[in-house]
Amino acid sequence: MAKRVMFQGTSSHVGKSILCTAFCRILTQDGYNTAPFKAQNMALNSYVTRSGGEIGRSTVAQAEAAGADPIVQMNPVLLKPTGNSCSQVILLGQSVGNYSASDYQNKYSQQAWASVKEALAYMETHYDALVIEGAGSPAEVNLKKNDIVNMRIAKECHAPVFLIADIDRGGALASIVGTLMLLDEDERALVKGLIINKFRGDITLLEPALSFLKERTGVPVLGVIPYLDKLGIDDEDSVSLQDMPSDHVMRDIHIAVMQTPKISNFTDFDALNHEPDVNVRFVQQGDMIGHPDLIMLPGSKNTTEDLLYLKRQGYAKEICELAEEGVPVIGICGGYQMLGEKVCDPLHVESENDEVEGLGLLPYETSMHGKKNTYQVLFDCEELPFLDMKFSAKGMRGYEIHMGETTLTKEAQALFHITQRSESPVDLMDGFINEKHNVFGTYCHGIFDNDEIRRAVINALRRRKGLEDLPIQFRYRKYKESEFDRLANTVRKNFDMDAFYKILENE
Repeated sequence: MAKRVMFQGTSSHVGKSILCTAFCRILTQDGYNTAPFKAQNMALNSYVTRSGGEIGRSTVAQAEAAGADPIVQMNPVLLKPTGNSCSQVILLGQSVGNYSASDYQNKYSQQAWASVKEALAYMETHYDALVIEGAGSPAEVNLKKNDIVNMRIAKECHAPVFLIADIDRGGALASIVGTLMLLDEDERALVKGLIINKFRGDITLLEPALSFLKERTGVPVLGVIPYLDKLGIDDEDSVSLQDMPSDHVMRDIHIAVMQTPKISNFTDFDALNHEPDVNVRFVQQGDMIGHPDLIMLPGSKNTTEDLLYLKRQGYAKEICELAEEGVPVIGICGGYQMLGEKVCDPLHVESENDEVEGLGLLPYETSMHGKKNTYQVLFDCEELPFLDMKFSAKGMRGYEIHMGETTLTKEAQALFHITQRSESPVDLMDGFINEKHNVFGTYCHGIFDNDEIRRAVINALRRRKGLEDLPIQFRYRKYKESEFDRLANTVRKNFDMDAFYKILENE
């Protein structure tokens, strides 16, 4: 039976995901066969496992930190908001339909509990140690009756709980004391340690507060974790892009990403954001697109609604005019669908819109249907003509998460050759590029996590500006591994690890 430890927070975005990632790495470094577990996640950033199941992206980061292959049992319930208090429910990796917040909380969540328990039982017999993450706060009394992710999980598997508060946002002491007061007595007994997260400044000035917390609650503060700047690890999935750090240093290449209301999988652009010669800017409502070197249309949980947003804001017309002038445009997944002539949703899979006219930059139409495509993919590229760069490579990695089928209305050049879907060999073409070679779209997420194609696209943009090519500047996967180690080392130095292991061994 696996050792278990659980991290809960006084609210959302206090650092639960990141600290779970740290302890996944620490336990793995210390010889445990470790895995993460989060019963229920809410995220528009998702990932496809090797088996083709869909789970939350932050859980995947934790699995990567533990050196474990992500599987659906690590995150049995995933909620993907579609708008209007409604979410698509993913159960054990597969979509089971859209539910209103009320129907899910009062009905379906309790049906999902059986699958959560099965997943937890599987995890406990296949790993030495489980690092379990809660969601939001365990003290939300209006949600507690139907809880399947916080104290109900802790009690189900008898996991010791560490309660985290974010001191950077203020009110950390009150949030800790208040949370503990709102817990039932048996729940409070499970809380074995407190963690102050995102601390800046002189820790000696904090000592009176730490003593107060121990005296007031009877629970010791086991860690004061410093604020970590620009940590390159996927954080809590529900956090908005507004919380991402901004970088005002002007670099050679400027990429504008259209931040639509239902944007999903914006992690597609993380690797680009780390390139030393690239600025990535998310264009929010009211912002000017300007005249960037590249415009990116991201994935969307509701393609027709996001397409209508671009039209209402005047962005659709502006993107088309810029593309006509020669500005490069790339669309991924939902963004790829928007680049075509029409997006149809006759079954109202995503919205109440029967059809919406697309941007018309590529010659195809997309029709939504009930089947969702979720695959890890391997793909080849043969002389990609984007901006005349003639890039070729084999065995690149990505993943598909999309509804709908895209059909050409006239002949166009395909983009990638998919050779494998979720470990099964296939022979499929993906995506298309226009005749001017400045606009392309693809269903493949994660293409820019491949160092070679990312640098090839950046160098093509550099040549357009009269700048010389550069060799690969940034190794994305190597960087992530180094960030996991940096995080683990920081937590070790600022946490009572002896007390942690005593609690873990005595649970």
